[in-house]
Amino acid sequence: MVEARRSSLPCYSAARDFLGVLDNIEPTSTHRFLTQLEADGRLTAVVTQNIDSLHQKAGSQRVISVHGDYWTSHCLDCGREFALDQMETMVRETKIPRCSCDGVIKPDVVFFGEAVRDLEVAGSVVGASDLLLVLGSSLVVYPAAFLPEQAGGAVVVVNRGEVGLAPGPGRHFVDADLDHYFGEVARHLKG
Repeated sequence: MVEARRSSLPCYSAARDFLGVLDNIEPTSTHRFLTQLEADGRLTAVVTQNIDSLHQKAGSQRVISVHGDYWTSHCLDCGREFALDQMETMVRETKIPRCSCDGVIKPDVVFFGEAVRDLEVAGSVVGASDLLLVLGSSLVVYPAAFLPEQAGGAVVVVNRGEVGLAPGPGRHFVDADLDHYFGEVARHLKG
């Protein structure tokens, strides 16, 4: 947290840029497919390294964001929570968003040098899975890349290009576009 206080201006310059992009992107059909799987009781949780909050925007309820996300922000002094829309407003209106207690408000994203979040929770969910879907990840960013090693059941990796997970029993690899692939899966589940 000390680093967040020391480097507030570059942080908020980047946050302004990122939130500007976030305003213009929407969840994909794959995000919505995962939300539907969860609503149908077929998906326990989404574990993600992405900080874009698109799973939440799509309606997913249980999202474990190991690198954090912009869905919430907190005051570094008093701990007060701020929602995404509040943070967007403050980032546009001030150079460094501050709480009513005068503390710096930091997006709940993991900065360089900070520990990832909820890795034990993610490991527990992955370990209890009978099927783990790994989507759009090269599996080279650690420690999250270790998670498929903990899977309780089969692992299906859908990604464009090579991944850092070695082939093995119960591991399946699909080199495909996520939206196209899960569009086909959705049609098959309905049929």
